[in-house]
Amino acid sequence: MPLILAKEGESNYIKKVTGKEETRLFLEKLGFVTGAAVTVISSMGGNVIVNIKDSRVAIDKNMARGIIV
Repeated sequence: MPLILAKEGESNYIKKVTGKEETRLFLEKLGFVTGAAVTVISSMGGNVIVNIKDSRVAIDKNMARGIIV
């Protein structure tokens, strides 16, 4: 399922990152790689704040749709 549909506070593992190559490389630098644990902290208006690799990162809804957990 896309990350945008994940429940708040629930830990998930990234299975795949889709989208344009430049977007995938950007997300990879932030730690969004296959097998990484990601937890949704909050979701407002489709934008998502997540905890990944001991850091909080805010991503927009389009990026969150491309991250499959």
